[in-house]
Amino acid sequence: MRRFMQWVATRHILGNVSVRTKLLLVALVPLLTALPILFSLIFYWGLGYYDRLLTFKVSSDLTVAHEYFIHVRERIGQDVSSLGDSYRFVTTVRDDGNANLQRMLAEKQKSLDLDFLNFLDPQGRVIVSSNGKPAELIAESWPVVYSALQGEKATAIDIYSEEQLRQLSDKAAQQAYIELLNTPNAAATKKTAEKSGMVIHSATPVYDDDGKLLGVLEGGMLLNQNLSFVDTINSLVYAEGSLPEGSAGTATLFIDDVRVATNVRLFGNKRALGTRASQIVRDHVLNDGKTWLDRAFVVHDWYISAYEPISDSFGKRVGMLYVGYLEEPFRKAKETAILLLALLFIAIGIGGAYFSLRVARSIYEPLKGMNRTMTAVELGDMDARTGGVQARDELGNLSRHLDELLDTVQQQNAELKSWGNELDQKVVERTAELQQTNKLLVQAQQQLVLAEKLAAIGEITAGVAHEINNPVAVLQGNLDVLRDTLGAAVQPVQGELQLMDQQIYRINTIVTKLLQFASPGEFAGYVETVNIDEVVADSLVLVRHLLNQSRIVVVHKKEATLSVPINRGELQQVLINLCTNAIHAMKDGGKLTIVTSDWEDEKGARGVLIRVEDTGSGIRQEDIAHIFDAFFTTKRQGGTGLGLSISYTLVARYGGTITVRSEPGQGTEFTVRLLA
Repeated sequence: MRRFMQWVATRHILGNVSVRTKLLLVALVPLLTALPILFSLIFYWGLGYYDRLLTFKVSSDLTVAHEYFIHVRERIGQDVSSLGDSYRFVTTVRDDGNANLQRMLAEKQKSLDLDFLNFLDPQGRVIVSSNGKPAELIAESWPVVYSALQGEKATAIDIYSEEQLRQLSDKAAQQAYIELLNTPNAAATKKTAEKSGMVIHSATPVYDDDGKLLGVLEGGMLLNQNLSFVDTINSLVYAEGSLPEGSAGTATLFIDDVRVATNVRLFGNKRALGTRASQIVRDHVLNDGKTWLDRAFVVHDWYISAYEPISDSFGKRVGMLYVGYLEEPFRKAKETAILLLALLFIAIGIGGAYFSLRVARSIYEPLKGMNRTMTAVELGDMDARTGGVQARDELGNLSRHLDELLDTVQQQNAELKSWGNELDQKVVERTAELQQTNKLLVQAQQQLVLAEKLAAIGEITAGVAHEINNPVAVLQGNLDVLRDTLGAAVQPVQGELQLMDQQIYRINTIVTKLLQFASPGEFAGYVETVNIDEVVADSLVLVRHLLNQSRIVVVHKKEATLSVPINRGELQQVLINLCTNAIHAMKDGGKLTIVTSDWEDEKGARGVLIRVEDTGSGIRQEDIAHIFDAFFTTKRQGGTGLGLSISYTLVARYGGTITVRSEPGQGTEFTVRLLA
């Protein structure tokens, strides 16, 4: 009832308004309401999309920095492990005195770019230090040392106290010491200096020829004020030309919320060492253990920032890894775009209002003339005529042929209705086409992002693989020379030499995978028409040694009748990788099912499906989106993170796809679709 009364009141008000006012309302109200609404929608959606793009970029930057951080840790672990396994080191520990061992450790510390190398006895006590001052304490309390005493190599991040650093060397304690600077928005603290040090800590067991544990080799690199470390991260993430003019990329390593290694500048060339992260970032990353992807105030400017927590060997969050870039150039660009958009809408509004007023006047004037004529006729002036109405539109026709106009309007209404129905049908058809086009566009955009990501990682891995090949070739050549030189005298160290051969072969295998991932086209093999079930059978033979080690039942359902053009060895590589992953997921036994079948789509394309299904532990939902990413692996040991990425690339090269479906605890199914 209330609505009805409001409607009646509105009708009454409009009924008393002149035609001229109504025409102005009709012309101006839609314009003055639609433009602000349209501007608000564009402003809201545009800014949201712009902010998401900035966040996506800094998230990608953090991924590169994280991978480099892991790479450095693995390199230090491999260096310490290789030294501990070397024949020269073992003989020095076993036969020479502590003085010779100390000289050797000092020499290796310098060549490996480490801050300390210690040799511990089987009880975990430091016997010899590369810095010449072994600690009196037992180092077994460190998890990495404890693991080494149990026979397992380990590398982790650890926080050394000031006392522990001085036991290593006075230089290490001095390098770790950083005075805290007053930082706006930081959490309150009573500390005046950061005296602890973040160390990449690695330990490996050392055995004699009889397999007896001689002790543990422990080494590490101090990251406090390690400027080359953060500068390398910054050069990898923010290469020249990757950011717009006026912006700058930065990288930082934190102990707790204190910057201990950074290329953020305090002023001039002075780095902001000793400044602290804001309290809101500290609580989000260190207290809650989450990754920060948002704008943040860094020292004295706003940056688009990404922080991730760093945990030590005890599982405690002890620091943060940060990358980010200056927000100001992006903010100025955004403000400029908003200003230009506002000016454009204002210009459109003014022009539209002027045009609407002119149109309204052109309509009102003829009506005013006809009203004046009709009033004169009502007063008895039968000779009165509109006279000045010269228009040939509906108003002009109304003054001359009202009845004709009504007939014409009725006919036009019927035609307009027909046109409207046709237009509605066309709108429905165009909408369906647009939805399909948008769907294809989203898929193409996703493929483009994946291709760009793989290309970027491929360039990095190709460079890394190339740099590894040179020292590996030197090692292999020197081993061959050593065998030829020693002759029969090589027998006492034959086991160590074979171990080195195995490790070199392992390095070559990893390098080959890296190169294959970086340049898959160079490894393409001969394409032939193959029978899928024959390749599946051959692949099962090659993984039989893994199947025999577990209680796994294999079911091979042969339902495919078509053959596919593909390189047999590359397809076999894909199947072996999928089978190996399935076997590793079923440590306590299970069922491995491989089903081949034909497929055909509505466009006439045909091919073969290969489904590899296991009853293993499954894949977490948060990991499924990354399983085809290079270097991503859920295996704690032995995984390079390249198997599925290379398999994806190989299948895609032949026009195929790999998809995955998994439920944690229920198993996983990979589906390979190949074109016939």
